[in-house]
Amino acid sequence: MITVHLRYEIDPDKLDDFTAYGRTWIRLVEKHGGTHHGYFLPSEGDSDEAFALFTFPSLAEYEVYRTASKIDPECVEAFDFARRTGCIRRYERRFLSPVFDGA
Repeated sequence: MITVHLRYEIDPDKLDDFTAYGRTWIRLVEKHGGTHHGYFLPSEGDSDEAFALFTFPSLAEYEVYRTASKIDPECVEAFDFARRTGCIRRYERRFLSPVFDGA
């Protein structure tokens, strides 16, 4: 199992656009076999930082999703929306191995 952690630097004046972007990707990740754990938006502290977490059963299945997202019309539209609105300034991606309760 692999969890992807995304750290975004966003335009705080375009938080509504970023929120719409996030809601779209929650559905799209799940459409392509992942489990989305949500987007985490600024509340206190830094106003230009947001996070997202989602999990795939394996790194190989994540790579299948990444390839599919480049041609899936809904994914392409979501990427274009972020570019058009400028709500994302930059992002970082990390891969983590989750530990869950064994019970």
